[in-house]
Amino acid sequence: MAGPDGGDTLTAGAGPLDVEVVRKDFPLLGRLVHDRPIVYLDSASTSLQPRSVLGAMERYYETTHANVHRGVFATAEESTRLYEEARASVGRFIGSKDPTREVIFTKNTTESLNLIAHSWGRSNLGEGDIVVLSEMEHHANIVPWLILAEERGIELRYIPVGPDGRLELDDLDARVSGAKLVSVSAMSNVLGTINPLRLIAEMAHRAGALIAVDGAQSVPHLPTDVGALGIDFLAFSAHKMLGPTGIGVLWARSALLDEMPPFLGGGGMILDVKLDRFLAAESPHRFEAGTPPIAEAVGLSAAVEYLGAVGMDRIRAHELALTGYALDTLAERLGTDCRVFGPPAGEDRGGVLSLAFRDVHAHDLAQVLDQFAVCVRPGHHCAKPLMRKLGVSATARASFGLYNDEHDVDVLIEGLIEAGRLFG
Repeated sequence: MAGPDGGDTLTAGAGPLDVEVVRKDFPLLGRLVHDRPIVYLDSASTSLQPRSVLGAMERYYETTHANVHRGVFATAEESTRLYEEARASVGRFIGSKDPTREVIFTKNTTESLNLIAHSWGRSNLGEGDIVVLSEMEHHANIVPWLILAEERGIELRYIPVGPDGRLELDDLDARVSGAKLVSVSAMSNVLGTINPLRLIAEMAHRAGALIAVDGAQSVPHLPTDVGALGIDFLAFSAHKMLGPTGIGVLWARSALLDEMPPFLGGGGMILDVKLDRFLAAESPHRFEAGTPPIAEAVGLSAAVEYLGAVGMDRIRAHELALTGYALDTLAERLGTDCRVFGPPAGEDRGGVLSLAFRDVHAHDLAQVLDQFAVCVRPGHHCAKPLMRKLGVSATARASFGLYNDEHDVDVLIEGLIEAGRLFG
């Protein structure tokens, strides 16, 4: 099936994902690194883009480029239409009932979570108010709340991570008692753990708390329906879901957004300004000050179209099988030399494998793997509290996308074996 630019081979329909067909849509996968075909295993950091996304942004710049919500000339109106169509597409993709009011474009997931903390949080939280997080959170879902704790004296509670990499929820009722907000990741960027959001949301609401979700790792890989999940806020990034860098999304229930003050001030977010006061526009525009990421919104819209054409159920099934293959093969070939943090393969595990191999440092491991053209990320993955809980300073993280296959896993293991040989 041809893509929007006539050049892609989108694989719409039922049945298993044909990865060989999908891979043809991603030009970077045709590159050689160190005279080897690139093996891209860093989608948890940033995904690759298909030609349809690259083409959509190129066409925008070549034929349409103008600022939005300002000009009345033809290309300005077309630019505005494309921007707002992108908002609608993203909203439909996550099950929003009212995308025109509930979908806000930000810079990334980090900005979206900061928007929640600094707009909703500063309006609703004071000394002694409770926010519940988890020990597996990315810094983006810890630091904004630490700032409010320092400024306002709010209390932070943490849901612990158990030895199996899952959240310990037995006493969640007690932890959320009296809380005003629960803010958790849908899927850990270190452990691959997929958290039971519906259950957490029900318990949060029962306690009178709202629930915010960091969906950076889940939205690109799992079917997402904000209504079915019963959540109040959802943050995610385009660059992890086949789109460009520089644009993220905050979805929130419109009733909440209507009560939240602007996050930034400037052009585009006002109805009126006088020398002593201003009147903010309605959502979503009150949260989109200045010139927004227009071309990036066009690219995100194309990415959503691509993912929808492939099918999120098929993507999830493919990555579930690939993760199972990887965990089984690592165990068979490397045994106890290789430790993979997180739950075993199954429905509550995504395609993120944080590895510790013998006593080889994660950065050394990544450098050896690079010689095999294998791209992994070494480090603490912006989750230092979790790393301390795991008892490690860093891991080498391999993470899958819809364009990965078993051969990629085999090359990864080939590189790990070589690292073992080099470092004894």
